[in-house]
Amino acid sequence: MNARARLLLPLMLLSGAVPGTVTLASQPPVAAAKPPAKTVDDGYGVLVYVPAGAFTMGDTFGDGDGRERPVHTVELDAFYIGTFEVTNAQWRRFRDDPGYDDPALWPDGRVMPKTQIPYWTQTQNHGGGTPDSDDYPVLGVNWDGATAYCRWLTAKTGKTYRLPTEAEWEKAARGTDRRRYPWGNAIDRTRANYAGAQAFDTARPVGFYDGSVRGELRTQSNASPYGAFDMAGNVMEWCQDWYARDYYRVSPRRNPKGPETGAYKVLKGGTFFMDPLDLRSYARHAGWPSVQTHRMVGFRPVRVP
Repeated sequence: MNARARLLLPLMLLSGAVPGTVTLASQPPVAAAKPPAKTVDDGYGVLVYVPAGAFTMGDTFGDGDGRERPVHTVELDAFYIGTFEVTNAQWRRFRDDPGYDDPALWPDGRVMPKTQIPYWTQTQNHGGGTPDSDDYPVLGVNWDGATAYCRWLTAKTGKTYRLPTEAEWEKAARGTDRRRYPWGNAIDRTRANYAGAQAFDTARPVGFYDGSVRGELRTQSNASPYGAFDMAGNVMEWCQDWYARDYYRVSPRRNPKGPETGAYKVLKGGTFFMDPLDLRSYARHAGWPSVQTHRMVGFRPVRVP
């Protein structure tokens, strides 16, 4: 070993360097992935998180119609869904916004006239054009209008909003334990607004059934396993899918989106105008997407995480 090597060797040993080896720089620890927020609010209403995973879809109790069978397993990506049905106050923001008249927001460019919904000015139905109606669900919006609203939210927030698929809606309502209703397997008037609940059957304010005392009625929470309210009764809700009676026989396991075409769009959840059997989370209904719809129909949006 020459004199220069003898002088450098102690320095290499002190520094941890060994002749003939490569010293790697230490790497910072990998941060754990941040769990998704349980709720989000982009300024247009709170949404609750539904995690990715499988659930059992369809008539697990054998008390329904053939269109609710066969029972099958569905795997879904994660999503957010509205805590409540879209209210009059929320719809009014869209209705009064210049973007309402943008044909690009509306399916096939057909803008729904603002005067088309007759319930908007009806006091007995707590229409959005009447006093003290902000917290009631908007009534009578057709599928085209619900889709336009979601596209408007997308434009306003930069996030992707849309209507839920039928499978997403059902998972958000019943969770993964095959329950009949969002809260469990039995129903009574302390949990849901269905036919006969009021002298005149119509909607109640969103979140009415939250465990509080409402006049003479002590309510119980009707929240789903993920925290979405009123997914049984009050107003039935539009889904993204076209409807087909036998779709469950050919539905893919992962992220089903319904048939490619059809005449009707799926509706879920039952209404203030129906009996308890029709409020089951797996009950299936359908309606024309582009014509004036009934006062018992509303909707809630989904947001892609």
